Amino acid sequence: MSDPIPTRSVERLFPFVLRAKILMIGRDTLRTNKGKLHFVLITDDISEKVRAEILEDFKHYPVVQHFGPADLEKHFGVKGAKTIGFMKSGLAQSIYAELKEHRINQHVTPTKPPEPPALPPGKKD
Repeated sequence: MSDPIPTRSVERLFPFVLRAKILMIGRDTLRTNKGKLHFVLITDDISEKVRAEILEDFKHYPVVQHFGPADLEKHFGVKGAKTIGFMKSGLAQSIYAELKEHRINQHVTPTKPPEPPALPPGKKD
């Protein structure tokens, strides 16, 4: 018989988040730093109204819903936070890859505006 392969938990990467200083805390901070944002993490107990606001405000970014406020306090030392973000980095990409299954919004693809019809040669507007 073979031993089961131990599962690796995303929490093992969290101490590096603090060292790398890629954590942003709170919706206001995230809104003002959208250019640096890789993805948003919200807690499981967030209200539906706030959840809808976050999904609207950050529709162009992955939004992941996982963990509780106690977990955020334990891993990152932030009390009462229900919304955090991770700055663009290789570490943020690795964390997101492991939390991707908890994403609650879909990727938004920008739509291309329709092109005006071509005018036949010799015709002018």
